[in-house]
Amino acid sequence: MAGQFTPWRDHAGRISPLKLATFVILLLPGLWLLLRILGHDLGGRPITELTHRTGDWTVRFLLATLAVTPLRAVLDWPRLVLLRRMLGVGTACYAAIHVMLYVVDQKFALGVVVSEIARRFYLTIGFLAFLGLLTLAITSTDGWQKRLRQRWKKLHRLVFVIAGLGLLHYFIQTKLDVTDAVFAAGIFAWLGLWRLAPKRWQGRLALVAALAVLAPVATALTEGAWYALATGVRASRVLAANLDLGADRPSAEILLWAAVLLLVAALRRWRRWPLWRRARRDGTLPA
Repeated sequence: MAGQFTPWRDHAGRISPLKLATFVILLLPGLWLLLRILGHDLGGRPITELTHRTGDWTVRFLLATLAVTPLRAVLDWPRLVLLRRMLGVGTACYAAIHVMLYVVDQKFALGVVVSEIARRFYLTIGFLAFLGLLTLAITSTDGWQKRLRQRWKKLHRLVFVIAGLGLLHYFIQTKLDVTDAVFAAGIFAWLGLWRLAPKRWQGRLALVAALAVLAPVATALTEGAWYALATGVRASRVLAANLDLGADRPSAEILLWAAVLLLVAALRRWRRWPLWRRARRDGTLPA
């Protein structure tokens, strides 16, 4: 029961350092924005700035939620699954604040808000993504899981559709400089490609190595396609910029993070190799 009201505790009611650290991480962006409010450090349009920043963190925490299952397999870290619900609910909270700030920016004119959401495509898909996140957060409890049974998994698989809508909203509302949106799309590409791989490959280093190549390529292609469609800039120019390692493109950042993940996964396996050999020699290796 305690774990329902104190998310940093495990099912046995004990404090979980991993969950406590995640809870603090979820709070930090909100505290940072609060300090900016108190310090009058939000520019000439503070509500607009807050709306954008809460939107940024909604996307980041949504991607972190999607990353729990792949990292659990790749890093062989089963306890990571304990974070998925907390991250998902935290994402929905930031999304709710993001929407409420938009309502405040419209001076609580709900008719105008509804009209704008219905009329502007990027607001429509953003609001649909918010409703999806809210639904998943509400139904994330053990009670809803028991009620919905097999339908619960089907419902929560819609998180990938929701993430796709959220990313499209992110791209459109950032207009010309879509660097952060492209980076987020690169992370999403890595996660999507991992999900598409056969289950027996999902914990293997070979797949992580392949994704360290495929995800940056997908990121570069996404950036090139977006600029070509949105601004008329030739995709070949954007792709050429991605081949320049000194150009500081999102694809280079994705390559770096994917390489770091590959290194960490390899080190974890190297540390456990003596234990695996001993278990195999003693005949205690699980089937």
